[in-house]
Amino acid sequence: MSDLRPAAAELGNQVVRLTRQIGVLRAHATSKQRHGVESSSFVLLFHLVKHGEPMRSSSLADVVCADPSTISRQTASLVDAGLVERRPDPDDGRAVQLVATEKGHALFSEMRDERDDLITSVLVDWQADDVRQLAALLDRFSTDLERHRPRIMNKLDTQETA
Repeated sequence: MSDLRPAAAELGNQVVRLTRQIGVLRAHATSKQRHGVESSSFVLLFHLVKHGEPMRSSSLADVVCADPSTISRQTASLVDAGLVERRPDPDDGRAVQLVATEKGHALFSEMRDERDDLITSVLVDWQADDVRQLAALLDRFSTDLERHRPRIMNKLDTQETA
């Protein structure tokens, strides 16, 4: 475990650096309000499209680690834009489910293609095998973060009260 610590520290430095770069790009994109969709709302559209089936807003909040009231506001803007629709939940007539519309799927595809073009332009000097390896390692890292998140959050909560 001690041999892992210096490598983990360097990874931490690189994650911070990457997060800063993404933050700058996201802030710039948000300031342009392209496509009329906030980046935070696009995350919801992304999950609805990728999930492929209607979801309750509470499930969507869990998936994106957000407060249900925030999800409610963001989905309202997606519904108003015609990108998402509310449907009655067949298992509970009092509840509703959210589903991406055809317009939502089309916008998602357009924005995904733009993102992929941007990333491709950054990786122009990379070998395809290196890109695939990076994607696989990032997938593994993200999966482990998701798996360990409850334990990490509990540890952070414990440190906060100490």
